[in-house]
Amino acid sequence: MRYTISGLAATTALVFGGQALAEVPRVVTDFAPAEGLVAMVMGDLGSPERLLEQGANPHDFQLRPSQAAALAEADLVVWMGPQMAPWLNRALEGQGDLPQIRLLEIAGTYLQPFGATHEDAGHEGHDHAAAPEDSGHDDHEAGDGHDHSAEGMDPHAWLDPGNGQLWLGQIAKELAARDPENAATYAANAARAQADLAALDQRLTADLAPLKGKPFVVFHDAYGYFTGHYGLTLAGAVALGDATSPGAAHLAALQDQAGTRALCLFPEAGHDPKLVEQMAEATGVAVGAALDPEGVQADPGPGAYLAVLEALGAALTECLNRS
Repeated sequence: MRYTISGLAATTALVFGGQALAEVPRVVTDFAPAEGLVAMVMGDLGSPERLLEQGANPHDFQLRPSQAAALAEADLVVWMGPQMAPWLNRALEGQGDLPQIRLLEIAGTYLQPFGATHEDAGHEGHDHAAAPEDSGHDDHEAGDGHDHSAEGMDPHAWLDPGNGQLWLGQIAKELAARDPENAATYAANAARAQADLAALDQRLTADLAPLKGKPFVVFHDAYGYFTGHYGLTLAGAVALGDATSPGAAHLAALQDQAGTRALCLFPEAGHDPKLVEQMAEATGVAVGAALDPEGVQADPGPGAYLAVLEALGAALTECLNRS
């Protein structure tokens, strides 16, 4: 198993000098990307709890009583922020000063508006560490996140692997602050996870390079960070918001554009593929595998975050290479 640190440092029940070591923090996360990042850092020391089950929509979710109880007992909540999970924001408001990490608000996180391209945002080669200190939630408010529109800050920032690298280090620091006896383990696990993420990024860069200039259409506007990071050409989205049905005029325009430009149309996990299938039938454009930018189908555990990025790359490569 990856991210496994064995030996003395990984044992939380040891007694030293008559005093029991501090307990490993109980961590609760919102959905797969955050869970995967935390799980990689915790390794064998513990497992974070993901509130959002497989197949559930991260934008519109209701906590079960058992999940609300787990949240109340958490030592730390690691989540994207209210832009992605307004349901969790509402739950946390009733929990007082429960410690939390809002990943989108970590200083140095690269954020961009909806609809930005890598050329518009100066994206390729950007320096996360040099990003402004105030690049978080306050300056990029996007409402409660339930219905992302084509305006404001795009919260799907985990699809830029540079942000994942940054967040791994910060998660390790936060866990170490609450569990100093295992600080070295958290740091070592984070470093290993960063190396694995860097290796995946290199593979995706090589695999996706031949796809540059090959336009495609997705179900909803969630892929700007990924397409920007790898220099891909996004021709449009069927739905501009997560909970808004696309208008007839938008669909007609997109269909015309897809028929002349797009090489692939991609449905999305957790969403009805009917509109994508209808557009494909009308245009003759190939349909690719359902994309899963939010990891709603990802298995729990330390592989969840990496799996989201890898699956996106594989689906795009498979369809665009045969079109």
